[in-house]
Amino acid sequence: MKILVTGSAGFICGYVVDELLSHGHEVVGIDNFSKYGKIEKSYDKHPKYTFVEGDAKNVGLMKELIADCDTVLASAAMIGGISYFHEFAYDLLAENERIMASTFDAAIWAFKNKKLKKINVLSSSMVYESVDTFPTKEGSERTNPPPLSTYGFQKLACEYYCQGAWEQFKLPYTVIRPFNCVGTGEKRALCDKEIFSGNVQLAMSHVVPDLVQKILKGQDPLHILGDGGQVRHYTYAGDLARGIRICIENEKAINQDFNISTPVSTSVVELAEVIWKKLKPGVPFKYVSDKPFKYDVQKRVPDVSKARDILGFEAKTDLNTILEEVIPWIKKQIEIGGI
Repeated sequence: MKILVTGSAGFICGYVVDELLSHGHEVVGIDNFSKYGKIEKSYDKHPKYTFVEGDAKNVGLMKELIADCDTVLASAAMIGGISYFHEFAYDLLAENERIMASTFDAAIWAFKNKKLKKINVLSSSMVYESVDTFPTKEGSERTNPPPLSTYGFQKLACEYYCQGAWEQFKLPYTVIRPFNCVGTGEKRALCDKEIFSGNVQLAMSHVVPDLVQKILKGQDPLHILGDGGQVRHYTYAGDLARGIRICIENEKAINQDFNISTPVSTSVVELAEVIWKKLKPGVPFKYVSDKPFKYDVQKRVPDVSKARDILGFEAKTDLNTILEEVIPWIKKQIEIGGI
């Protein structure tokens, strides 16, 4: 299968492209390097990988790249941690809408005139920002109040693009909702502003890299945003990539939406204590609570049964294994100034 991946130089797609190539697919990637600047990937010279530096908002270029593809993974977007949501509230809405409209314009054209069979849209667990039922099933984003943040609202809009393109043009789709992806490769974005937590500048306000770097830099007591009771499902990027690949490949995923996540809940303070004990064994764990950001969702617990029952997908990598991979990478990035 030949797959166009937008935003292919991003953090999640670093895992996804590798997963697709390792399963025999041909991949065409497009990215404008606007987030991290130019970076190299381990698969850049893979015989089945073609990379094009360009803007996914360019409909003409997108049509050229999608013309001989079987499917597309719409992943390109402005995306970041919780501070990012607040710093770029308008851009997250406007820029991501332009990216999505361009991608769908090209996909609809290729579906009607070429051989494209489906579009796969990488949405977000933030579509569930306002839900009050847990675990949260697919469909709850339509029966609960809409997300409050512009990022969550725009990601929900992406899902309506799928609906509109299907209803008007019969373009098949799959909606993929990742939860709290954790892995290596996520650096400070070029556009990030200086935001401090205690005496340490945040690395995008993504909780795992921020907690690790604060502890490594000697912060004691540890500063945590909010009371630490926020519940998340920290999902290994490799598991997520496998789930995305299955969503792309499996015909049972057509015109369906899936939560792709670990089933395990972890509070922020629980996560912080696990990391603390790994980095400072024998030192008493102490923390203080900083004022939280406005859009700091207190509870995000997905129902993962649909992906398991229909696709046979389960995220099985535990938090300890994830941290054993991620902590050394973050330590190295601190040394070289990557975060």
